[in-house]
Amino acid sequence: MLPKPDPKEIDRKRRLALPHPEIPKQPPEERIHNFDEVYKLYDPETAIAEAERCIQCPGAPCTRACPVHNDIPWALWQLEHGDFNAAAEVFRMTSTMPDVCGRVCPQVVLCEGACIYTNMNKPPVAIGRLEAFVAEYQKAHGGVPIEQAPPTGHRAAVVGAGPAGLTVAELLAKKGHSVTIFDAWPTPGGILRYGIPKFKMDHALVDQKAEYLEKLGVEFVFNTWIGKDITVDELFEQGYEAVFLGVGAGVGAELKVPGIDLKGIYKATPFLVRANVDPDKRPPDLKDPPEVGERVAVIGGGDTAMDCVRTAVRLGAKEVVCVYRRTEAEMPGNERDRTFAKEEGVQFRWLTQPIRFIGDESGHVVAMECIKMELGEPDESGRRRPVPIEGSNFTMPVDTVVLALGYWPDPLIGETTPGLETHDWGLITIDEDTGSTTREGVFAGGDDVLGPDLVVTAVAQGRTAAQAMHEYLMQREKTPEEAVTASN
Repeated sequence: MLPKPDPKEIDRKRRLALPHPEIPKQPPEERIHNFDEVYKLYDPETAIAEAERCIQCPGAPCTRACPVHNDIPWALWQLEHGDFNAAAEVFRMTSTMPDVCGRVCPQVVLCEGACIYTNMNKPPVAIGRLEAFVAEYQKAHGGVPIEQAPPTGHRAAVVGAGPAGLTVAELLAKKGHSVTIFDAWPTPGGILRYGIPKFKMDHALVDQKAEYLEKLGVEFVFNTWIGKDITVDELFEQGYEAVFLGVGAGVGAELKVPGIDLKGIYKATPFLVRANVDPDKRPPDLKDPPEVGERVAVIGGGDTAMDCVRTAVRLGAKEVVCVYRRTEAEMPGNERDRTFAKEEGVQFRWLTQPIRFIGDESGHVVAMECIKMELGEPDESGRRRPVPIEGSNFTMPVDTVVLALGYWPDPLIGETTPGLETHDWGLITIDEDTGSTTREGVFAGGDDVLGPDLVVTAVAQGRTAAQAMHEYLMQREKTPEEAVTASN
C-alpha cells in the first residue's frame, strides 16, 4: 500500500484540467425493461482516469462529509496508481460496506457535495462509483480478507440483519466473539434487500455479505420477531451477554381517508418486496407479485416514493404519477433518483393531496379524489406547511395506488424490554458516543435510533456500538450460569 502523498508534490493545476469521464449507465429506454442496476461499473482505465482528478486536498472535505469518515483521498491515491485492492482496503478501514455505500449513498449531499469541483461548477470526482468499483474488484480478485482474533468465549446477540446489525456482527466476530443475528425476515439484509430495489443495488451483494459473515462464524436465525416471538430478556436468559438492537424503522405511516382498504392499494414495503425480492426470499404472505394496472399513483415524495414509481414503470404501467403535497423544492429524497424517475417517464403532481379513494362494484380502486394545496408557514421540520385550497377538489383515474408516506419505528421492543428508554413513538434512546441504551448490556443504532436515515449512518452507528460492545464484553466476567450456557 502506497503511503499518503506529499501535498506539495501534487500538481493540482494539471489535475483540475483533466476531463471527467462519463459514468456508464443504462439509457432510460433500456433500463425501464429490466431490474438490473442502472449504473454500470467503471472499467479499470476509466476508474484510474477519474481517480486522478482528485487533487488530494490537504483538509479532505470529502472525508469530513462522510459519516464513516472514509479516507477518500488516500483510497483514490491507491486507485490511480493501479492498486485497486489497496484502495478497497482503505475504504474497509472505516466501512464494512463499501460495495453497498458506493451504490446507494446520496453522495451529492455527502462526500461529492463537499468536493472542491462543486465550487467550480464542475462535476465532482465520482467517489461513489469509484468506491463501488474497487470493492467489486477486490471481491473478484482475491476476495475480502478474513482476519479474526482468537475466540474470547463471549456471546452477543444482534437483532436485525440490516446495515447496522450486519456491521456490528462483522466487527464483533472479527474481535473473536460468538455472534448470532436474529431477524424477522426470511433472509438477511433488512432494508438492503427488503427496501432497496435491485436496480439501485444488486441483492447479490447482500448474499455475499452473509456468506462472508458465516465464514467468520456468525449464525443467523430468521423469521424471528424480537418482542413477539422472543424478548430481549429471554436472549439474556439464553446466555447472550450483550444485545444490539438494529431493527430499523419499518412501520409504514398510515393515510386515514375513505376507501383506503380498497383492492389495488398497497403500502410501499409490501409493494417493493413483492416486485423486487426473489420469490424464495419473500415471506409467505408476500409471495405473489403485485397486480399493477395501466395507471399507477404513488403517494409521497421521499426516496421510497421514487423506488416505488420506478418499480411501477418496470412492471409495465403505462402512466406512473408521483403525487406530493408540497413542491419539488421541499421533497426530502435524493435528487439523483428523482432525475432518473423523470428520465423513465414518471410524471409529478405537486401540491396535491388525496382525500378519498373510489372503488368499483368489485371493491377495486378506480379513482382518487384529490385537493390542491398551497404552502403556508413553516412547520417543525422547517418546510412550509401544505394548506388545502378550498373548492379545488378534482378526481384522478387510477388502477393502482402505492402509499409511500414515510416510516415509524416499531414500538414493540421498547414495550417488551424493561429498562429500555424510548421516545418519539418508539425510537431508542442511546449514548451517541457508545451506542449504549438505558438498559445495561443493550446497545442500539441505525434507523431505530435515528428514524428513517441512510445506510451509511446505520453503518457508522453500528461501528460505534460494536467497539463499545467489545469493551463491555471484555470487561465483564461470566456468571457460572453463563459459563455453562456458553459451553453447551
